[in-house]
Amino acid sequence: MKTIYIFCLFIFSSLASSSLLGKPHNVILFLVDDWGWTDGGVFGSDLYETPNIDALAERGVRFTQAYATCTVCSPTRASVMTGLYPARLRVTDWIDGHTPNYTNTPMSEPDWTKKLEHSRVTIAEALREHGYKTASVGKWHLTPIVTPGSEEELAYCPDKHGFDVNIGGNQYGAPGSYFAPFSQRRKVMFNMPEAEEGKHLTECLTDEAIKLIEGWKDEPFFIYFPYYAVHTPIQGIPELVAKYEDKIKPGMLHTNAGYASMVESTDQSIGRILQVLENLDLADETLIILTGDNGGLDPDDSGRITDNFPLRNGKGSVYEGGVRVPCVIYAPDGRAGVVSDTPVISIDYFPTILAALGLSDDRYVTDGEDLMPVVRGEAKSLEERDLFWHYPHYHTQGATPYSAIRSGDYRLIEYHRDGNIELYNLAKDIGEQNELSRELPHIVHQLKTKLRRWLESVDAQMAVPNPKYDPEQATLPPGWARRK
Repeated sequence: MKTIYIFCLFIFSSLASSSLLGKPHNVILFLVDDWGWTDGGVFGSDLYETPNIDALAERGVRFTQAYATCTVCSPTRASVMTGLYPARLRVTDWIDGHTPNYTNTPMSEPDWTKKLEHSRVTIAEALREHGYKTASVGKWHLTPIVTPGSEEELAYCPDKHGFDVNIGGNQYGAPGSYFAPFSQRRKVMFNMPEAEEGKHLTECLTDEAIKLIEGWKDEPFFIYFPYYAVHTPIQGIPELVAKYEDKIKPGMLHTNAGYASMVESTDQSIGRILQVLENLDLADETLIILTGDNGGLDPDDSGRITDNFPLRNGKGSVYEGGVRVPCVIYAPDGRAGVVSDTPVISIDYFPTILAALGLSDDRYVTDGEDLMPVVRGEAKSLEERDLFWHYPHYHTQGATPYSAIRSGDYRLIEYHRDGNIELYNLAKDIGEQNELSRELPHIVHQLKTKLRRWLESVDAQMAVPNPKYDPEQATLPPGWARRK
């Protein structure tokens, strides 16, 4: 409660002076793993408590139509780092993907890139060129799956992509355990200090981020804080789990106490970081971006984690629940308490950070757009543009190879196997229940043409028919039969 109280004082003092502030000098980018679109108080949850995130949203701009560039994590993380679409990077699935375990599929995936290539310029490299101290604290998941701790793994870790410091980043997408000593994977969770047995990973990473901020308080810094939470395994602090077990009532949308506790732990972490900024007089000098890497893990055959309603499905699916995520941006010279329906996406954060810092440079070419005109109130929204997704893979949560486009209010999905098309009007049907392709053939034609042109422009790799596919021997995960 003390953290929340101090942070609230910070908010009101910041609001009072925001019009007098200049450009930020520092950047903190929070990326929450598997964080659903409604997974927070301000985002509409009937269970999860996120007072610090809610307060941050009151201080900045909350984007209600924010997207991840992929329905799974590694491609989105690559986009955040480079400002480029996964299809252009050819990092189009989570590393190492499902297909090695399910080879008897109707389509064969392409020979995609299972690492972030060094030829790609990251936001950390761009900022370090301008004298910034840079750190990655948490999940990386952009290295090849190789022998843990090997030279090949080390060659693609954050410190080889522009970060001065890497704490906790490795080839894995999840810890063995969220409680110290973090199970068998602790030996490859690089640069993590010894922690008291049973201490939660989110707390440990936050401790390290705070040390960096305190050490770098007199020079510009960029801290990328990609949480391992709220990804499985669902392991919350026992006291918080008990709190939510008592809070859950019949008829609630969100009903997983363990997951709720992990959401709150993440919120507490963000509150601690913001309090340190206030204590060091850095609050009015720091750009803060908070978002997720894909949709929340929807109820499935493995159990009820979260629920993205009113969106359809969740992580690993082709629909909005797989790619729409929370997003809040605070800038010292930006607006406060604004809710924007401007569509934004992961590729936008690279150019936005550079623009916010006054470091825009023609050398850094991205697929994204600068969001600062919306954040500062110089424009109500961005000029209308199309957004794209490309996933030539299978996922146990229901995705089959597909590409998609959002253009205006319409979202079109094209499946690679048979060319089948689905079309939805998101303004009227956010849950994607009313398929319109037969009713609006002219819209289908327009969007298919745009999608094809984009796929060609990024040289997208496509799934192709699998000549060895044997439907009689197929052992596909239930999600592939249940969903498209």
